[in-house]
Amino acid sequence: MEPFATGAGNGGSARTPRGGAARTPRGGPSGTPRGVTGRFRPAHPLARLTAEFDGVHDVWRSATGLVCVAGPDAARAVMGNRHDLVAETSDFYRTRNGVFGPRAAQIEIGRASRALMNRHLDAHQSHLPTLISDRLAPSSVWPDAGNLLVLAHLRDVLLHRDTSPALRATLEDIVTRAVLAGARQRHSALSRLLFRRRALGALHAEVVARRRERERRRDERGTQRDLLDVVVDGSGPTATPAELAEIYLSFLFATVGSIGFALGWAVLLLGTHPDCRTEQANWVVREALRLWPVAWLFARSPNREQELGELKVTPKDQLAVCTYLVHRHPGHWERPDEFVPRRWAGAVPDGAYLPFGHGPHTCAGATVTMRLLEDLVGLITRDWQLSVTHDGAGPQVGPALAPPRFTAELRRRGIGPGGSGGPGGR
Repeated sequence: MEPFATGAGNGGSARTPRGGAARTPRGGPSGTPRGVTGRFRPAHPLARLTAEFDGVHDVWRSATGLVCVAGPDAARAVMGNRHDLVAETSDFYRTRNGVFGPRAAQIEIGRASRALMNRHLDAHQSHLPTLISDRLAPSSVWPDAGNLLVLAHLRDVLLHRDTSPALRATLEDIVTRAVLAGARQRHSALSRLLFRRRALGALHAEVVARRRERERRRDERGTQRDLLDVVVDGSGPTATPAELAEIYLSFLFATVGSIGFALGWAVLLLGTHPDCRTEQANWVVREALRLWPVAWLFARSPNREQELGELKVTPKDQLAVCTYLVHRHPGHWERPDEFVPRRWAGAVPDGAYLPFGHGPHTCAGATVTMRLLEDLVGLITRDWQLSVTHDGAGPQVGPALAPPRFTAELRRRGIGPGGSGGPGGR
């Protein structure tokens, strides 16, 4: 149930890249709230990689043994599997027993999920202003508020309304216990294990029931009601219910988790950069994902001995593409650590922007994610005055890069502190 996390490599000499001096994490108050960029926990992988990266050498062997990739060209070569560089894999369709396949099933599930999500967003776009008012105003605690807002908006596309109340309640529990930032730390290992078994058991039973239903309507392929239908309909006959339950959980993490965290970063950055609140929503979203890519580390394995950058790698190595560093590479971005939404008004180094990965396994829901984020950010900046309070803590770093805890206050434009409308009130 917990998202895949990149582990350490196979060892190797511990040194800074190419003999360069280890560097401290870059960043400053112009790019993030004071303290957010530089106050990683020292032992955390993101802190280590940031400290090791000298801004010059794009590929190096980390002190942990990982072969780290921070240069855009090398990152795209690895992610796009240029010249058959790495063993083919998937970041999304990964289960405890390997990678779900075949590739044709991955493609079909991705296509159908986009179509379903777009239909849902079309049908429910008019609900967003009320959702923001009910969920975020006058005050909300983040990043949980962003995750729970996304859950409220997409609940019926995750599990359709006729699904049993018990399974819908289990979905809410999964979000609370496994998706929200820091959720794992609030429960013991035994409690997490028991809950995982219960949740997977409930999803397993639902997959079996829906497969039987599909057999009964064999030649009557109906409209897919939710993402679990998409997974069941798009899988081959050899896929096990356990595999499909895990793939469904990947959808849950990718929607409620990743979209919610990305929304949190956009709100935090807007709240701490009042001069940027009139910028276009699409610029704000793209810049937030540049500074703080939720998917910040991608793992790959070389399939043969070869040169990557100027470093020799072998199948025993683990490559770690760090999009956080790619997105802040000083050789490809002007003012790389600053929040500058207006940079997106002109030409940007697209090759150095990989918030959804790159190549054949680029996130299938990238366009849907951007659409929903831009709609939400656009409504917040159009209708509300935003202020943010935070304590300067660093990001919450795990398999996903989540914002620190902060409080956002929303006041309708034209409404004074006492609640009365001013001359321009609505």
